[in-house]
Amino acid sequence: MSNYIYIASYFLFFVTLLYSFTLNFIRYMHMFQLNSYHASEQFKWIKENMGEVLKRHVPSLIAAAFAFVSCFIINGTLYGVNPVGVSHTEDVSGSHMIFEPFKVNTWDLLICAILIITGLYLCKSKPAKKKLVFTPRVIRMCVTSAILYGAVCALSMIFLFDSGLNLSVLCLWQVFSLFMPMIANFINKPIEKGVNNHYINDAKRIINGLPNLVTIGITGSYGKTSTKFYLNKLLSAKYNVLMTPESYNTTMGVVKTVRASLNATYDFFICEMGAKGVGEIKEICDIVKPKHSIITSIGEQHLETFKSVDNIIKTKFEIADCIKEGTVFLNYDNEYIKNRHINKNVISYGLSAESDYYADNISVTVKGTSFIVHHGEEKGEFSTKLIGGHNVQNIVGAIAAANTLGVSFAELKTPVRRLEAVPHRMEIIDKGGSVIIDDAFNSNPAGAKAALDTLSLMEGYKILITPGMVELGEKEYELNKSFGSQAAEVCDYVIAVGEKQAKAIIDGLKEAGYPEEKSFVAGDLNGALAKADSLKAGESRKIVLLENDLPDNY
Repeated sequence: MSNYIYIASYFLFFVTLLYSFTLNFIRYMHMFQLNSYHASEQFKWIKENMGEVLKRHVPSLIAAAFAFVSCFIINGTLYGVNPVGVSHTEDVSGSHMIFEPFKVNTWDLLICAILIITGLYLCKSKPAKKKLVFTPRVIRMCVTSAILYGAVCALSMIFLFDSGLNLSVLCLWQVFSLFMPMIANFINKPIEKGVNNHYINDAKRIINGLPNLVTIGITGSYGKTSTKFYLNKLLSAKYNVLMTPESYNTTMGVVKTVRASLNATYDFFICEMGAKGVGEIKEICDIVKPKHSIITSIGEQHLETFKSVDNIIKTKFEIADCIKEGTVFLNYDNEYIKNRHINKNVISYGLSAESDYYADNISVTVKGTSFIVHHGEEKGEFSTKLIGGHNVQNIVGAIAAANTLGVSFAELKTPVRRLEAVPHRMEIIDKGGSVIIDDAFNSNPAGAKAALDTLSLMEGYKILITPGMVELGEKEYELNKSFGSQAAEVCDYVIAVGEKQAKAIIDGLKEAGYPEEKSFVAGDLNGALAKADSLKAGESRKIVLLENDLPDNY
């Protein structure tokens, strides 16, 4: 009977071990995916979330230590003294000792299992905003990790079976779930490179087989996704257009779009291009070969990976460098762009009269925006349901490109009026008693200020909800503090979300002399929204600006 209990205990221990490793591995794989499979960003996440990491793994380390102490020191003997894992007997002559590994017992197995389960209980993850996507790459990493984990367990069982050292090794191996996604990614590098090269070459083949296709590349620190959506709608008034969906702006995201959707029925392909490092825009350009390009903005975003604004400028202008006979559309409201001279056919746009296409007479209400666009002697009155000067700026960029490519002002008026807000980019949600301006996607210093400028034009009780901005390198505190100072001039109430950026925002509010009772720090977005609902606005209508919503890895 005792043998059956012992076997059952071993089975329970292994099931607990496997379950714990799997859950921890999935958590770390999720973060690795959100960190774009960059080991440096993953290590930064580990450092900043050491509290969670310790909660997940300290119980396993305690279990490993317990297994060692229990099986090797308390119960064993060695050389007739307190032992390190073996019992002893004398041979017939009594001249020396014969050693055997000391076996673990049922209680050792059960206590280790309970400790590992405790680690799982301590680290219940919050529901993910964006779940782990089991792409082919992730699946390959999972397979590699499973093989490694299985190999270690098998070797431990073969060479250390039924010993306390085996128990300790298996408990210690739980900690390696922290590094397993990075290890698997490193091992799989040759495979991934081969797979990616195959897909990239296939995308190039498709592009080369469409000689009449006109590709328009769009990049910028911000505004590129909105401009892409607007240009797609405006060109679609006259042509058949394909754009990269959502925020598909990496090399493999673009390749996936080309291979899945691009064919000879399309006149235009609008390709959004994102980057976190020098050379990444050029890599996409080499695949899709854009005839025209648009640079929407340059600013202090992704400074942690770019290291300097000069590197950002260099990278964004890679999209201009590849243009041979086409046109480069530049936002001249951006000083970094305006001051960069290039020997290309340039058409400028913006809200300043010195641009080739510019907008003025801008009028903003909760219901939308109206403005006049000028191009030389030509001008057109436009209206849109969208709000904000930066939206007008992006629309003017789309109008400039569409008009240059053959769509008249008269033909553009209706599609401009019908433009819908890009989800989570100054999207208006009317809730009757209040209005929510959802600007939750990928906040940056210029975009955050533009959102506050728009908020200032509206009538009502103005509430800002924000976790601040990230990926700003050494300037992160300074820029979030400045954002707090800007909010103090506009908002009736400010709710900072989370602990990390909240301090900088609150410091900025204090420096601007903002009343302390008019600010609040919420633990999460739900808590912030509940606080906003509880605020009394008198007879005024509440206008709530949601500025940024950090992904799960922040």
